[in-house]
Amino acid sequence: MSARCSLIVNGKAVRVSTGDTPVEAALAEGMIAPLQALHGTGLLGQGPGAAVRRIKARRPRAADALKLVLPNAGAPIVEAEARRLPSATRKGTLTGIRVLGPHVVEAVVTLEKRLALEPGHQVAISFEGLAPLTWTPSLRVDGSAELNEAVFHCPRDEDGVSLVESIGLGVEVKLKGPLGRGQYRQGGGRLVLVGGESGFGAIWAIAHAARYIEPAREMTVIVGARDARDLYMRESLDWLRRTGVARIVMVAERGRQRPPDVRPGPLTAHLPALRATDVVHVSGAATTLGAVQVLAASVGARCYPIPVDLPGGA
Repeated sequence: MSARCSLIVNGKAVRVSTGDTPVEAALAEGMIAPLQALHGTGLLGQGPGAAVRRIKARRPRAADALKLVLPNAGAPIVEAEARRLPSATRKGTLTGIRVLGPHVVEAVVTLEKRLALEPGHQVAISFEGLAPLTWTPSLRVDGSAELNEAVFHCPRDEDGVSLVESIGLGVEVKLKGPLGRGQYRQGGGRLVLVGGESGFGAIWAIAHAARYIEPAREMTVIVGARDARDLYMRESLDWLRRTGVARIVMVAERGRQRPPDVRPGPLTAHLPALRATDVVHVSGAATTLGAVQVLAASVGARCYPIPVDLPGGA
């Protein structure tokens, strides 16, 4: 048997050795070119072994080479640079107090002049005669707030007492901000928003803004409380569902009368499998912040903690 034979490839006669495959024949004649895969090995069955005989094409042409095009493959997730807002101080008055749950109360401060903030930014709030606290302005659970209002979701202690309730309406308040780095940023990957009890205030501000600014951006919201009665944010979550947020999880650590749509256990047990492209915002107790930060760091996801400051450092 002759060591050479004729083979027709794409209507063209080529001379190859017996035993060669059509792909090897085409490579040898320069009709196609080898291509490196993403992991560094050759495509078309061309591994890192010995090169095919006569691998150099007789008539190399750019049009002869195969091109692998993967739309958006390897494209970096671009997150908009956070706006740098100047720090300012504003005076105001505590004009509203409303109980939201056994351990959460809503406080409304009416300002003499609006304070420029991004959703998720914090402020130093000072009540006359008391040390400043770092709180996060939010919205009412129905999503409302006037431009000259700062709405806060404030924690109550184990006895059901909050700072604002003990102070009472009409007291003068001073706000200074913005503070922190937990503010909402446009662009990037999926938003994963985690809020524990009054920490939902910060998460609500970010989620509400994102649904208007980036309605197509994927979002996951996980909220929790020690007691199911402190899941005061159902109206807010209903609004998010109506705007297209598909994954919303409510969690309660304890409570005999837990509704069927509330899952048992800690918040961190119900986080989705995080991705490196996720943008995670978490607000709540220090233990919740630490656990979520560790989970985000394990996959390389960006995580922005927003702590809840308690009176007396409790």
